[in-house]
Amino acid sequence: MSQQEESSIATVSFNKWLTYPAHFISYVFHPLFVPIYVVYFLIFIHPSAFTGFSAGQKLQTLIIVIINLSVYPLLTVLLLRAVKFIDSLFLKTQKDRIIPYIACGIFFFWAYTVFKEQVGYPKILIAYVLGLFIASSAALLGNIYCKVSMHAIGVGGWLGFFMMLMLNDSMLMSWPLSFVILITGLVCSSRMLLKAHPPFEIYLGLVIGIATQIAATYFV
Repeated sequence: MSQQEESSIATVSFNKWLTYPAHFISYVFHPLFVPIYVVYFLIFIHPSAFTGFSAGQKLQTLIIVIINLSVYPLLTVLLLRAVKFIDSLFLKTQKDRIIPYIACGIFFFWAYTVFKEQVGYPKILIAYVLGLFIASSAALLGNIYCKVSMHAIGVGGWLGFFMMLMLNDSMLMSWPLSFVILITGLVCSSRMLLKAHPPFEIYLGLVIGIATQIAATYFV
């Protein structure tokens, strides 16, 4: 066996081992889970976002987010797969993503309306959820042309939201923003390593996620 063949085999073996952490990162930072992380940060880590809320009210807020922004979209995908409206739970084709995008838009807009109509919820929470709705709508439109990365949209929205927090908030956001930049890089690199998307679909997802959160912040 030549040195070039040995090097090629070693490279393939190394890349194979890298797929395990790439899959792990993709699952942990799945776009269904990102809203939970963001809202948990606002409720339990941000020093002033939920000032005046009791422990029960904070937990209730988190439960609303989990149900509307994570559980309902997940149940929708499971139901669609059960009735064979989609070919895969992983939504590997543009066709598979149409109904889930529409359903997510409905759930996100409902959550936005609930928070907007209730007195006392901070504007930054309302802005984030509105950004999710706008992002799902933009992704639905983008899906006509290509399979935009939902993972990139999720972490892009997280990054965009923290950027706006840094510009408009009194909290020192250097370490949270640095953490999210790291996560964004890991998630996007993982999706490329797994060949789930070409670079253009990753970059487009990032742009959608960041831009929609910036727009939502100014709108609210």
